[in-house]
Amino acid sequence: MPFYLRKSVKVGPLRFNLSGSGVGVSTGIRGFRVGTGPRGNYVHMGAGGIYYRATLPASSPNARRSGFTEPGAKQPDDRASESTGHGPMIKIESASASEIRDSSSEDLLREIQERHSRFRLAPGVIALGALGVVVALAYGHSVLAALAVVATVAAGGAALYRDKMVKTVVLLYDLEPVAQRDCAALVRALEVAGSCNKVWNVDAQAKVYDQKRNAGATSVIRRDVVRIRSGPPPFVKTNVPVPVLPAGEETLYFFPDRVLVYTSRGVGALSYGALNLTRRETRFIEEGGVPRDAKVVDRTWRFVNKGGGPDRRFKDNHEIPIALYEEAHFSGHGLNEVFQFSRLGALGDLERALMGIARYSSARAT
Repeated sequence: MPFYLRKSVKVGPLRFNLSGSGVGVSTGIRGFRVGTGPRGNYVHMGAGGIYYRATLPASSPNARRSGFTEPGAKQPDDRASESTGHGPMIKIESASASEIRDSSSEDLLREIQERHSRFRLAPGVIALGALGVVVALAYGHSVLAALAVVATVAAGGAALYRDKMVKTVVLLYDLEPVAQRDCAALVRALEVAGSCNKVWNVDAQAKVYDQKRNAGATSVIRRDVVRIRSGPPPFVKTNVPVPVLPAGEETLYFFPDRVLVYTSRGVGALSYGALNLTRRETRFIEEGGVPRDAKVVDRTWRFVNKGGGPDRRFKDNHEIPIALYEEAHFSGHGLNEVFQFSRLGALGDLERALMGIARYSSARAT
């Protein structure tokens, strides 16, 4: 995914244009557009290579203006019991989204939350239309049912369009060359991390009190496979690529100036200066198959004796490989997420990229 910086973002019929003098908004069709920007209102028209652009009279100085502010473990049996040999699983979780925030993100989070809370018309309109179709068919009025289908499609489309317009937040970034370089490095680093054969989010862990029944492990973890992808959050339009790191109930979106943390209950944010990444190598007793790019460093047995050898009292006592993975712990302002990456060294570029963005952000703040 190459890094790019688009100069405009389209939301429905509106196009948000980014220039050196500020942000403008225009609407229209090919050959005819009207808009407003830092230099005032304008009309742009023409075809066949001949175009005309004129500035329109500005509104009254007293007129109201609106706008926006830019803004050594193993996979466990989940149950803790005499047979599993480990304690209860302790969930690794972040604070609520409302607590994951810094002061620089207050205005942005307020706008996102306000727009997310706006009522959606489309589900109700479509449900009402479907009810009308069912009632018409129940009474044998096929013509009315057909008309209800057409009306539902038209009204549902209009409602979906309205929902998109009122709930969408537009984030336009005009990045300086140093910031563009750092953001490009971050995008590439997350691409490298995502190219691992396996990436897991560690959801919970438990302490082992019977190592014999847990292949000699000192702790067990519960984890889920995740995939690093790219794309903005729901109802957000932006002119830059946004790497996405799923983390169970949370989803991390890496914007140029901050990380947005989305959950089903709200949205949080923290600056790169407040984001901590701790890396370490971890040994994992891999019963689910070793990924192609992982390094096997040792082997153990499903049931081990005190000397580390196989416990002969168990019939199905097979040998299990021990893989060496790279582990990442993201923390800061209540964020608490742990990931495993199957390839050693996958996080080196990411650590350097985050440090670079944090240094640039700190320099701008001073």
